[in-house]
Amino acid sequence: MTLANIPPAPALPGARHLHSGKVRDLYELTEGPHAGKLLMVASDRLSIFDFVLETTIPDKGEILTRMSLWWFEQLAALVPNHVISTDVPEAVHGRAVICERLDMFPVECVARGYLTGSGLLDYRSSGPDHRVCGIALPAGLEDGSRLPEPIFTPATKAELGDHDENVSYDAVAATVGAETAAALRDLTLQVYGRAEEIARARGILLADTKFEFGVVPGGDGRIVLADEVLTPDSSRYWPADDWRPGRTQPSYDKQIVRNWALSPDSGWDKASGEAPPPLPAEVVERTRSRYIEAYELLTGDRF
Repeated sequence: MTLANIPPAPALPGARHLHSGKVRDLYELTEGPHAGKLLMVASDRLSIFDFVLETTIPDKGEILTRMSLWWFEQLAALVPNHVISTDVPEAVHGRAVICERLDMFPVECVARGYLTGSGLLDYRSSGPDHRVCGIALPAGLEDGSRLPEPIFTPATKAELGDHDENVSYDAVAATVGAETAAALRDLTLQVYGRAEEIARARGILLADTKFEFGVVPGGDGRIVLADEVLTPDSSRYWPADDWRPGRTQPSYDKQIVRNWALSPDSGWDKASGEAPPPLPAEVVERTRSRYIEAYELLTGDRF
């Protein structure tokens, strides 16, 4: 399936548009001190159920960009990142970064510290073995249960509009080689572990997250952290004081929008193949507030 409802990327002076995803627009800088580097712009777009919605969430792109930059700083001792500069064109100030070109590994590097989402579905469907991506887990776990230790559950990088699919570690090793697979697994779990500690100290549980890594072409082969990192779009954050295993946890993300779209209030039929209707102002504001709350709790900064 191809997403056809992504709006055209805005033209930017000194930049050539390369690609647009559900949320981000990617450009190549064609002039200035960073000519040839990439400009990654986070929009206010929001997607649910593989539809990019007509309604945007004000300030979402800036919140995601600020949060990623903050996390890159917290993790700098563990892994280098792709950010070169935040001196971006005025039209995208605050919501864009200039970044290094990388050869990206074709795998979503997912770390889970709690059982939920697709991991829970794997666990429940694996029978008496109780496995997630081939990893054996104890019996009796529920939605929201904390795992004995974080696990690496990689996924394929799907084409735009398609779903990522969980794969085994052996499948990753077959794709990128055993040495690289081990390095990606170890680095993913190290970064998750550090981030989980930081978030928990601020009253937020980092249930799971996904990372993307690459290497600089012709470089020394060191793995570099890229794209967004540890935002509510790429991570599942829960309020620590509301955590109750055995139920769906309240979260700092777009779950408010998903819930509304599936409710009778929206009038939307998910099976129709049509995009959800425009969001009510109240849903937009509650979603925006949730993103801001996560940013402020984690960073300690006011938005």
